Amino acid sequence: MTLQHALRLVPAAMVLTAATMSATPVVQTAPLAMDTARVTIAGSSNVHHYGAWTDTVRVTSVKLAAPAAMDTFWDDVVKPGALEVFEVAIPAATLTSRDRGLDRNMYKALKVETHRDIVFRLARLQRGVTGALLGVGTLRIAGVEREVALTLETERRDGTLVVSGQLILLMTDYGITPPTAMLGILKTDPKVTVTFEAVLSVPRT
Repeated sequence: MTLQHALRLVPAAMVLTAATMSATPVVQTAPLAMDTARVTIAGSSNVHHYGAWTDTVRVTSVKLAAPAAMDTFWDDVVKPGALEVFEVAIPAATLTSRDRGLDRNMYKALKVETHRDIVFRLARLQRGVTGALLGVGTLRIAGVEREVALTLETERRDGTLVVSGQLILLMTDYGITPPTAMLGILKTDPKVTVTFEAVLSVPRT
């Protein structure tokens, strides 16, 4: 599934001892924060294409498998096994299109009253057969979880790490009936494309 709200930073602790005061600082606990994010959903119907997006994405849980040095942090964190826990949540009701009628149908399909968040929880990072970075985890939509594998692109930008990717989903895999409108004349395709971009930073204390 390109992503301006300020998000709560995950607390970070730096471990320094007298013997290592001149060495590179080491991060002991999860030091990841999300500066900005955007998620866009694009789909089609027998009448027209449609899209919805949100900039509200929050980190709900993050933990490193081992301490990481600040000067090599971004190199270390994308290595397989480096992230023990990484979970983000998207409030489903923040997804917005340019059509209020579409929004109402979308919120109903996503069951926002009982399942407020769309949640992705990373299980592992790994390298694919082509060397591309893959994020494998579970995606929960409307209360239904499925395993997904995301091909991730990463880019360093002014001390941050920009992570982007794309995922094709079937609404029906998550128990969602493709919305219809105009007495059934308009029918949506169950396939949607989710595109995302997140800017991650390291809070310094």
